[in-house]
Amino acid sequence: MGLTIEGFDVLGAPADRLRELKEQVYRHKIVVLRDQRLTPAGFVALGRRLGEVETYYQPMYHHPEHPEIFVSSHRGARREGDGAQLGVPRTGTFWHHDYAFMPRPFGLTLVWPQVVPERDRGTYFIDMGAAYRKLPDALKAEIAGTFGLNSVRRYFKIRPSDVYRPVCEVLAEIEEVTPACAHPTVFAHPVTGERVLYVSEAVTCGLQDAGGNPLRDGLLRELLDACGQSDGTFTHENIHLQTFDRGDLLIWDNRSLVHRARHTATPEPAVSFRVTVHDEYEFYPGIGRPAGR
Repeated sequence: MGLTIEGFDVLGAPADRLRELKEQVYRHKIVVLRDQRLTPAGFVALGRRLGEVETYYQPMYHHPEHPEIFVSSHRGARREGDGAQLGVPRTGTFWHHDYAFMPRPFGLTLVWPQVVPERDRGTYFIDMGAAYRKLPDALKAEIAGTFGLNSVRRYFKIRPSDVYRPVCEVLAEIEEVTPACAHPTVFAHPVTGERVLYVSEAVTCGLQDAGGNPLRDGLLRELLDACGQSDGTFTHENIHLQTFDRGDLLIWDNRSLVHRARHTATPEPAVSFRVTVHDEYEFYPGIGRPAGR
């Protein structure tokens, strides 16, 4: 899985070359562009050249000058001027698709590492199209036409403004701002036509039929076991470790891939910038229409 490209000028490339780049992302799932010497403003500009940039809904993750950039940081990353924590530490330590808990997820994730660990660097991925193809026929039949209920509630990070607030108030706000969203358990990729299994350990909290009735107990766990998301050793055949170096820019297909940050018991300093992009296609065919229509 994945493709490495060298010598590609992402900001100077003409529009047709960027279209080709996106086609490579859909085909290979991850593209790593080597030696990208960007600025934060240039990183945002690249996102806008690829589509509609989505700014994360919680400001504590924002880059101080460019809110379109989501900042993940660990150990000592501080903002210039006031010394405040830059971004949020220990993000993504669970299997997820970005924004699966929102009504309109985005198609492309761009990550530009800023501080790269000397050891244990990289991000784990699972190709959920390939995982679906490997499912037993009985499981495929059982989840046909069903929906996953997706919620941020399990891994919502407590914000500085939440200190001293009752937990019940925080939970009520989560349900008001980001109520659970139903997305198809399996959908056809709008570009490749590949059938993609759309469940994740972090975000999918239940499975239901088109009428909203819950499916049998244990079915979601069987799917997570089968695709590799339950494997704490990260040795499952579906799991791919994508490494990177300083200057790399990673672009991946957020429809097809679940990912998980690689954190260890003794983590090193690490900082990454992320820009997320809606491409020109629906996230999946029929998104936004009521179930059964």
